Amino acid sequence: MQTQKRQRMSTETMVFGAILTALVVVLQMMGSFIHLGMFSISLVLVPIVIGASVGGAKLGAWLGGVFGIVVLISGDAAAFLAINVPGTIITVMVKGIACGLVAGVVYKWLSKYDRYASVIISALVCPVVNTGVFLLGCSVFFMDTIKTWALADFGENFMAYLFLGLAGVNFLVEVAINVLLTPAIVRLLDLRKKK
Repeated sequence: MQTQKRQRMSTETMVFGAILTALVVVLQMMGSFIHLGMFSISLVLVPIVIGASVGGAKLGAWLGGVFGIVVLISGDAAAFLAINVPGTIITVMVKGIACGLVAGVVYKWLSKYDRYASVIISALVCPVVNTGVFLLGCSVFFMDTIKTWALADFGENFMAYLFLGLAGVNFLVEVAINVLLTPAIVRLLDLRKKK
């Protein structure tokens, strides 16, 4: 009986993970058409947090990795690939995997206290990690280019360009979308399970 329950849960998790994987691919491809500034808005963070909350940190990391691969394939990272291919691949893949993994770990750690508060906090953590690793990657691999790009709009203040020009509005929109949609969808999934 216990083995059947584990096997069923594993099958359910795999099917749910496959659906979320397809959703990540579709949302990232569609999201590449929605630009604020130079970069597209990452709508895919919602299914990543949902996967991390419902399926665990491993599923969150998987979905983040798929997100990274699609970013590389879709051309969203073309400006950076032209400058430093290994740096771009490392930055994109690490930010994707890390945002899903950390969201899952934070959710698991906090869910023993309050499930929905932990979903909201995971929904906040995911874009923070995604943007934080992106900014770190920019400073490690692309700082000379960032300084050049900043001259046109921000003069010598490349840090303002990095935070306001490259990450600012995108980050705020991603946080808002994540915090509004993710808890609502997780609650709907919970209601469906209770039926």
